[in-house]
Amino acid sequence: MQESNVKTTQINPHLEKKFRYPLNGEMVKSFSLPIVILILFLFNSIFTDNFLAATTMWNILLHVSTTALVAIGMTLVIATGGIDLSVGAVMAIGAVVSTFLLDYNIFVIILGTIIICALIGLFNGAIISYIGVQPIVVTLAIMIAGRGIAQVLTDGYLVSFSNPSYEWIGKGKIMEIPVPVILMFLVAITAFIIIRYMTFGRYIEAIGDNEQAAELAGINVKKIKMIVYIAAAVLAALAGMIETARMAAADATRIGELIELDAIAAVVVGGTLMTGGKPFIWGTVFGAILMGIISTTFNMNNIPYSYSLIIKAVIIVGAIYLQRANK
Repeated sequence: MQESNVKTTQINPHLEKKFRYPLNGEMVKSFSLPIVILILFLFNSIFTDNFLAATTMWNILLHVSTTALVAIGMTLVIATGGIDLSVGAVMAIGAVVSTFLLDYNIFVIILGTIIICALIGLFNGAIISYIGVQPIVVTLAIMIAGRGIAQVLTDGYLVSFSNPSYEWIGKGKIMEIPVPVILMFLVAITAFIIIRYMTFGRYIEAIGDNEQAAELAGINVKKIKMIVYIAAAVLAALAGMIETARMAAADATRIGELIELDAIAAVVVGGTLMTGGKPFIWGTVFGAILMGIISTTFNMNNIPYSYSLIIKAVIIVGAIYLQRANK
């Protein structure tokens, strides 16, 4: 019997996956979000009156700024394989605490509020890292208790005030750019530099990829995770102060309400895996902007806000599906 001259070709499974999924993970992260934002811009420019006005653009960024700040902290937490559901409650506590410090100068108000809220992040990080309680359990408990504490401190009432130096954080402008927008980009740039160029960023990614391997490699996993939860609480406190300054009032019931949804949506849509790994800071910022554009679209077209929540939930599920398909 003659030997067959036909050779069987082994197909590299990675190449086969690339042909099956032409849009690999990196391409999805790089292009899908800007394309969706562009489509929304085009849609609104046609169907939404005054959407392209400069005031509308600044208002979107202004309202997105607090969500982006919280989402940047959430990005660091999720990159380590955790979750922080307490950020909204921390915002409320930060808002209330800041009103107790109004007799002092602006630096004391900011520093005092950040210290108090950082202690909440320290508590979260310590319980999660050293006791081993699941992040969702710890932060869910703080989400419930923290909101209650903020309401108890104010007896459930709205605390209004007049303090121009403090209000400048939420209402002020520098060269016609709202201060909250400037703070958002400063924090994003700082976080990006830390993640991209510093050892701390590599440690976060290593812990998210494989916590046990990171520990065996000599990384102080517990310390890094504690720092991450503290950072999330500090950024939530800053967001809470901005909201309070903008309204010149602290509403313990409403400030930070459901911001966890928008923050997690921004992180997931921005490309950071829910299972942990590499954090995408700018992806998170653009994800927050997408959430803001969706809310603005619904508001400016007189569509009930509840519908936008459904859309955001669909976006989260869709983003997670894309992450799984492109691993």
